[in-house]
Amino acid sequence: VQLQASGGGLVQAGDSLRLSCVASGRTYSNAIGWFRQAPGTERDFVSAIVWSGGRVYYADSVKDRFTIARDISVNTVFLQMDSLKPEDTAVYYCAALTRPRDIRNKESYDYWGQGTQVTVSS
Repeated sequence: VQLQASGGGLVQAGDSLRLSCVASGRTYSNAIGWFRQAPGTERDFVSAIVWSGGRVYYADSVKDRFTIARDISVNTVFLQMDSLKPEDTAVYYCAALTRPRDIRNKESYDYWGQGTQVTVSS
């Protein structure tokens, strides 16, 4: 699975951004997750969606502000981020999980995209 993340940028607090993750390749992926990593911190779970059925998962810190969705026809997962806060500043990575495992654990994911920078100014 190859993953291409895009959509990051520099915005002000309260603004919105939409990240995209395009999946390609012949390996089947069970789910796509988004993680983020700020300088000097661990890579943390943000959100995930299961391709079949569309079940979604969110970290408490982004619930009610972020929305994850998928478009199966173009193998793309979107992360709509609203009401952005300075603490959302990080590099955002999408990742593919190929077998049903702990969807919130980064160790469960087999393939990773290159990351896209999101910077939120106050």
